[in-house]
Amino acid sequence: MLKKYNWLIIIVIIALIYLGKHLYFQPKYTNGKPAPTFNAQLITGQNFSLESLKGQYVLLDFWGSWCGPCRRTNPHLVTLHNKFNKARFDNGKGLTIVNVAIEKDSSRWRRAIVQDELNWPYHIMDKTTSFKFFNGEISNLYGIKEVPTSYLIDPQGDIIGINMATDHIDRLLEQHLSK
Repeated sequence: MLKKYNWLIIIVIIALIYLGKHLYFQPKYTNGKPAPTFNAQLITGQNFSLESLKGQYVLLDFWGSWCGPCRRTNPHLVTLHNKFNKARFDNGKGLTIVNVAIEKDSSRWRRAIVQDELNWPYHIMDKTTSFKFFNGEISNLYGIKEVPTSYLIDPQGDIIGINMATDHIDRLLEQHLSK
């Protein structure tokens, strides 16, 4: 009888661990909420404000040069950028990708941008001291706990997608193309 309860306790503990992990990795913001704005410095040294991109779709992409899944996603981001960056939508103009790299130093990050041909101007390094707990300013603002993490923001500045596959983003944007 005692063994039966031991197994039950073990199963409950495992379930609680998985539930806790699931809740921990949930995005901080949900669809329909305004995307928090921030100011940062671009790779070029220019100042940047997320708010300056209102009127466009924005894919806010948190990644790292050290992250294999992030790097494998980059070719798909290039395809999205090339297809939609100059597109006209019924509620806005163009898709802009803003990469926020969670990095400890800039040399690998700069090299990855060139290697992956990320040819858009909005590259930001969110300096972290820990790859276990992303503690950069923008990462904290968005509650980033893992990469890749992305937020699709509509032209009004509201979040309309979180961690969407690039083919889903493509289909959604296709629906809003001006006729």
